[in-house]
Amino acid sequence: MTTELDQLRSRIAELRQGLEAGIDERREIWRYRLERGRAVFEAGARQRHRELREGLAGYVARARLSVVITAPFIYALIVPFALLDLFVSVYQAVCFPVYGIQKVRRADHIIIDRHMLAYLNGLQKLNCVYCGYANGLISYVREIAGRTEAHWCPIKHARHASDPHPYYDGFCDFGDAEGFRARVDSRDRRKDG
Repeated sequence: MTTELDQLRSRIAELRQGLEAGIDERREIWRYRLERGRAVFEAGARQRHRELREGLAGYVARARLSVVITAPFIYALIVPFALLDLFVSVYQAVCFPVYGIQKVRRADHIIIDRHMLAYLNGLQKLNCVYCGYANGLISYVREIAGRTEAHWCPIKHARHASDPHPYYDGFCDFGDAEGFRARVDSRDRRKDG
């Protein structure tokens, strides 16, 4: 029996597909295609990008003092990010096979490609590498945490979660003790079988 929630999930999946199709169409406008996962621009587009690149000296000269002062705080996060990356990757490598959880492909989340854009100067490229890594890492960690939660404690919260991971929809409702017990028993039987 299809429930209203199932219909909503189906509609969300359709909307995501439509969004991806729209993004694919935009590639034609910006005159690039993907070849083996890399963006390749038409020659004319790449030349136009070079013409629009702002020089590093001018870019730095017009930076607000507050931006210059706060930049070290932003870049200092690279140390905890790198440690988080290391620890979460080791956690997944050691624990996921034991739990029977499918591993998360790091490359599906940490995407560093914007530094290839010819209209960015060196500092802008560095910033793009940093943001691609930091945001990709958070996505990677979230996916690992989501799969862990789905395995060990698949119960929805009593309060509304603002942006739950994709597994959250399938969790047992808060207060559904029988549903939770059945899910845990089913998981344990699969592991024992």
